[in-house]
Amino acid sequence: MKLYKLGLALFTGLALASTTALTQVSAQTKESLSIDLPNEPGNLDPHGQYDTDSYGVYRNIFDNLVTRDVSGKIIPKVATAWKYSSDTVLDFTLRSDIKFHDGTPLTAEDVVFSITRIINPAFKSPQLANFNSITKAEVTGPGAVRVTTSTPYPVLLAQLVNLSIVPKAYAEKVGDVQFNLQPIGSGPYKFSSWQKGARVVLEANDSYWEGKPPFKTVTFNNVPNTATRMADLKTGRADIIRFITADDAVQIKADPALKLLTAETERIGYLFVNALATPTKDVRVRKAIAMGIDRSLIISALLGGYGKQVDIIGAPSIFGFTPDIKGYPFDPAGAKELLKQAGAVGAELTFLTSPAYDQRIVQAIQQMLNDIGLKVTISSSDQRTFLQKRQGNPEEAGSLAYGVWSCACQDEDGIILPLFKTGTIWSKYANPEFDKAVTAARETLKEEERLKNYAKAHAFIKDDVPGVGLYQFVALYASRKELQWTPTANEAFFINQMKWQN
Repeated sequence: MKLYKLGLALFTGLALASTTALTQVSAQTKESLSIDLPNEPGNLDPHGQYDTDSYGVYRNIFDNLVTRDVSGKIIPKVATAWKYSSDTVLDFTLRSDIKFHDGTPLTAEDVVFSITRIINPAFKSPQLANFNSITKAEVTGPGAVRVTTSTPYPVLLAQLVNLSIVPKAYAEKVGDVQFNLQPIGSGPYKFSSWQKGARVVLEANDSYWEGKPPFKTVTFNNVPNTATRMADLKTGRADIIRFITADDAVQIKADPALKLLTAETERIGYLFVNALATPTKDVRVRKAIAMGIDRSLIISALLGGYGKQVDIIGAPSIFGFTPDIKGYPFDPAGAKELLKQAGAVGAELTFLTSPAYDQRIVQAIQQMLNDIGLKVTISSSDQRTFLQKRQGNPEEAGSLAYGVWSCACQDEDGIILPLFKTGTIWSKYANPEFDKAVTAARETLKEEERLKNYAKAHAFIKDDVPGVGLYQFVALYASRKELQWTPTANEAFFINQMKWQN
């Protein structure tokens, strides 16, 4: 009996200690947020890379000129109001109560500097094609900025949703390299540390003009392995994880401590095909590739139905979507015949990728293309190296690359123009008639004319195959049950919109 009582007392003590420990962990967790990303950010300078992982981190450090609400409507941020004084001139009125993390006020000069910096060709921003219609930004008065475009540009506001405001004095003082390593913004979170290859830590900006942020610290962990991200979530090491598979989604739904978060996005899963170098320079090879991919199988077998097949590089939610243009049907026999005609049976193709992308899809496409008679070799590197190659000259860009593209502008101007217009950092394609069509589409405010030109542009893409549309992307996130957050179509990963359930 004494032994039983001693054991019961010991058990009770351990249980109380365990409960206390769990309570302490819970209390600590409510002061912080831990996020697992599939890859570390390529940049923390918001005018540099805008891959999803970079974007998800730095958008919390900086404020943007304008933003979107959860419904997708463009609303004020740094700018409180705007109006067109002509088809090519847009005037902004700015807030006067915003301060950068070093205590200096955000002014009209900082806004002009940010615009001028990102449109400067020497800066070599991967986002340049989205802003290069802007010819000038100028201060027109206290808290007033004027933006001038070369022609009427119907997507200007939508593109400016992505423009983060950086402090002119600090950026000029430390230079671009140091600014990327130790950024200063005016957003709800301040940069704390960046352990390359491991994590980025942010601290709350308690004096943020929109109110105190919900967590004292936020840690973005670089966790390339999907199974590890899932394990981190289940054990509580991570509170939310990005980029999970359909198989993971089944596990999440079955776990009462977790929840699945989904959103149909404007992002497009697509295959880049190099039209300027390697064996894919031959259009017959490119058409064979398009005919050799079973898109419906990818969606059903690998995405678990979390995706919608598209025939073009666009989706119904995007202005300029052209449903009348159909993609190439899955036709392995026809693909083999085209390769035979091109003398390309057995041609060796390099398929660039990184851990940031679903390797099951990459491997499935590789197998499908090998099955029609090509020899496709996957070349994987970290995301930074992948982007450098993908954005490099045609000879360095490989033959193929899988991607999921979004401009967060819901307009083809931010999709097919930067991807395929001659001379952009992403394009490995040159067709003057395509260039003429996408340029005309961005230089008129008349929607009917824009749609006609996008139809022409998509027809050229179909005929020349510099890329193949695969599916409309459905974003999958998983979180602890008690975390409240609703993902949006534009994939804005704003920590300020998250909170612990009371």
